[in-house]
Amino acid sequence: MGVRLFSALPVPPAAADALRARLAECPAAGAEDLRWTDPHGWHITLGFYGDDEPQARTAWLTRRLDGLQAPVLRLAGAGVFPGVLWAGVTVESGRLDPLAEAVRPDGERRRFRAHVTVARGGPRAGLDELAHELAGHRGPAWRPAEVLLLRSDRGPTGPVYTPVSRFGLGRALQ
Repeated sequence: MGVRLFSALPVPPAAADALRARLAECPAAGAEDLRWTDPHGWHITLGFYGDDEPQARTAWLTRRLDGLQAPVLRLAGAGVFPGVLWAGVTVESGRLDPLAEAVRPDGERRRFRAHVTVARGGPRAGLDELAHELAGHRGPAWRPAEVLLLRSDRGPTGPVYTPVSRFGLGRALQ
């Protein structure tokens, strides 16, 4: 039986702490209809597989990620999808596209847009205001050391992410 799986780059504590500190300065962060995601679970989704077999997906990812390099990333800026506030991801050096393409599910047509989901909310959540307040954010840069295959389960306050497999990345680009 399959479980809900996706591949992602974890956001390191220093980058998450910098974004949390910036959010704490935002007046719109207290909106009543706002649901924050858990910073310990912040990640950049590379590929979403839906209900899938963990062992088969692990073997597939092992082949697809072999020898790929790690770019240098930074959380910078913000934006809104319908009902979602996200932090932007910039590439400081190297390329993120090869990782995203390598783990892209067969038949996926949506364009990859690197981001970190920070909060969800309805019309009164002030997501546009928060995105505007975060527009100038530039957190610390980092080189991802690994790609995670994560299991997503429903928890009492939102999704719970559990690592299923870890895939080390090749030498970081200079």
